[in-house]
Amino acid sequence: MLHKLFTLPFRAVIKVGEIIKEEVDQELYDIDFIQQQLIQLQMLLEMDEITEEDYQKREEDLLVRYEIAKEREQELWDDLE
Repeated sequence: MLHKLFTLPFRAVIKVGEIIKEEVDQELYDIDFIQQQLIQLQMLLEMDEITEEDYQKREEDLLVRYEIAKEREQELWDDLE
């Protein structure tokens, strides 16, 4: 009983951390959100709001996230089959 009382706060912190990680991962790898960011990035470049170099760096990051998101999506579909 004492063991449970002492470990309860630690388990709660771990659970909260897991929930936060899931939420961050979901937003970070949301395909629609990434696509919107790519469109906005293209618009910023066309309006000369960012340099070509900044555009390429940010686009590369977004495309890596997009690729990971597509892989995760495929894994979910594979698990359902």
